[in-house]
Amino acid sequence: MADTFDSVDNLVDSNSLLPGGRWVYEEKDGVTNNGKRSDENVQSTKSGSSLSSTTSSSAASAISTATELPSLNVAEPLVPYDPIAAEKILFRQPTKWLVRNIQIALPFGTWVSGVLIDTILGKSKQNRRNRAKQLNGIIADLGPAIIKAGQALASRPDLLPSEYLDELQQLQDNVPTFSNEVAFQIVEEELNQNFEDVFELVEPEPIAAASIGQVYKARLLKNGQLVALKIQRPNTEEVVELDLYVLRWWGGVYNKIFELLGRNINLQSVMDDFGNLLYAEIDYIAEAANARRFSELYAQDVAIADVFVPKVYSELTSRKVLTMEWVDGFRLTDSASLEANNLDRKKLVDTLVQCSLRQIMENGFFHADLLATKDGRLCYLDFGMMSYAAAKQRNGFLLAVVHIVNRDWSALVKVYQNLGFIPEGTDVQPIENALEDALPDVLNSDISELNFKNVVGKLGDIMYTYPFSLPPFYISIIRCLGVLEGLAIQVDPKSRIISKAYPYVANRVLTDDSQEELREALRRLIFTSDGSIRWSRLESLLDEAKDSSGFDVVPVLDKLIDYAISSEGEGLLNEIADQIVKETDSLGRDTLIYFTQAAGALSIRDEKSAAKAMQSLVHALQSNKEEVNEKEGVEKESKVPTPIVSFLDTLREDLAETLPEPTASMKRTMKLGLLLGTRGASSLATTTSKGNAASATASTISKFTPLVRKLSQEPRVRQKAGEIVARLSERLVSRGLRAAFSLPPPEFETAMVANGNEKK
Repeated sequence: MADTFDSVDNLVDSNSLLPGGRWVYEEKDGVTNNGKRSDENVQSTKSGSSLSSTTSSSAASAISTATELPSLNVAEPLVPYDPIAAEKILFRQPTKWLVRNIQIALPFGTWVSGVLIDTILGKSKQNRRNRAKQLNGIIADLGPAIIKAGQALASRPDLLPSEYLDELQQLQDNVPTFSNEVAFQIVEEELNQNFEDVFELVEPEPIAAASIGQVYKARLLKNGQLVALKIQRPNTEEVVELDLYVLRWWGGVYNKIFELLGRNINLQSVMDDFGNLLYAEIDYIAEAANARRFSELYAQDVAIADVFVPKVYSELTSRKVLTMEWVDGFRLTDSASLEANNLDRKKLVDTLVQCSLRQIMENGFFHADLLATKDGRLCYLDFGMMSYAAAKQRNGFLLAVVHIVNRDWSALVKVYQNLGFIPEGTDVQPIENALEDALPDVLNSDISELNFKNVVGKLGDIMYTYPFSLPPFYISIIRCLGVLEGLAIQVDPKSRIISKAYPYVANRVLTDDSQEELREALRRLIFTSDGSIRWSRLESLLDEAKDSSGFDVVPVLDKLIDYAISSEGEGLLNEIADQIVKETDSLGRDTLIYFTQAAGALSIRDEKSAAKAMQSLVHALQSNKEEVNEKEGVEKESKVPTPIVSFLDTLREDLAETLPEPTASMKRTMKLGLLLGTRGASSLATTTSKGNAASATASTISKFTPLVRKLSQEPRVRQKAGEIVARLSERLVSRGLRAAFSLPPPEFETAMVANGNEKK
């Protein structure tokens, strides 16, 4: 069994510690090698991990409680944010909040006055960038809560125009460090141990400082392990509580102003959402619990290769002190370090995208703060600001993406209303018109060129103009995806998150029908409003989904068959029959023409043709001989091409220049075979130990047997199959007769007349 947490009493052994910080306990007869019965261990999540002996401490117990909740929601702080209780206490302390009110109100008042003057003079848009920079500077000087609020506003396109969002995204913590003496005193008070008895500083000063705390690089005296020691700033909770109270009071004032301006924006509600996030961030026990949950869901020993989560020392963690494994790494934006360590940029981006999509779309428990390690792994850090989206919310987000792809603005607006983005009673027609005008230019781009930031920017302008109110989960998803694409582009300038994510999204929509929203997404993607199938869209989805791990084409076909044989699928069944007749007829005709042309191209009509044929044969034989020589001494188990295969491959390459180009229908058929067989079957077939290709093929075919059986047992399908055979026979006879009398080939309409025959 395994554990995300470590104890200072346990010496770190690379053989007993899995990546991600889980201790491995060998279980024998119900007893683990830590001396406990497995049924006595405190059970964690479905991965089966248990807490180590450090759970006797209050911090470890709190972490255990937080992570044993059945929901994957973010861990709750031990002291939750309570704006009503804070208001009752602080209202009786006017000297506190009056002084802080002045400190906040004066600089903000100056900025607001400037914005009003710009509006009166008609220079609002012209000066917006300068006002945004001014606001950025004001926020940076007002302390941790205000800085965090500014960073949160950077993801609110419903509250601020794009110029302000761009500036606030550059907002950084600009705070000095506090003294070592004060920091070490906090550690001693929190852990009830002398600092010198537990830690030895590797660096004499903090290696990083932020608005909430600062980090030291230290060594544990008991076992010599390097750790990152994060210590919270003195009185952080009191400062945050006071600032939130003041900001919330001003939020009430601005609510009244917005009402007069006809905008339905509840800034107090926004501040309450932010307060909940901030209180979770300043509770390091909640952060440790989030780290554990994240590791159990995504670290490489249980989920995703090359994803690493540092372990937490639970007995050296409290609400104000966090001790974690030290990690040597660098930001993905550090190109020099990527080059110096010879890291594969494409692999890093692929791992980043796959992990992030699994976080957002599968579990809804997600985060975007990470480093790259020297051995090429992604290391996630700083779990104080985790986000969570419920299944209905993330599936609604996916359905919104589908409507954007389909350019179905009315349906998109309905989704936004269902998610609570747009207040009830709002006239949505102007919003639909704005979406129609804003988005087509972005969406007409090729899928590989789509830029997530551009799409979100267009939507953000609309959300600022019209009465949108974005919930925290949507803001978190947008922020996470924005950070993800920003990192991906800096690692690989050609990377596009939408293009990278498309195979995953296609796989999810095609194979997961556990949620009504996903079933609706599939219907919207591949069916038109009148029930006809979008063949090009279905082909595109299958083509993209096959590149996603675990893709299985059989469930996709099964769902399509279920719909076709249902009472709603009569039209689809007729359409499929038409397509089968059309494609089979075209394929037969084109194949005959192709082989006739190929035979002519390969025939030896003169000395030049004979010389070319001999040259191709000699080249193939020489290549085959070289291939045999290279393979001498290779073990039989190695998967290398046989001589005959190499010979045929070389011959085929030479003949490719001579043979005619396959027709469109032949290419479609080959691609269909690839989608249904080679790629889809690769995830289905059982690979034998000897690599028996025949056995693998048989296993693949067997997967489709239940689908064939289901079709053959449906009376309407049998009837339709008879019609297809009759129509193909009629076409074959017609083509044969007209060819015999040197007449032009017949032309057929795809639709059948009432008696089941085709029009010619």
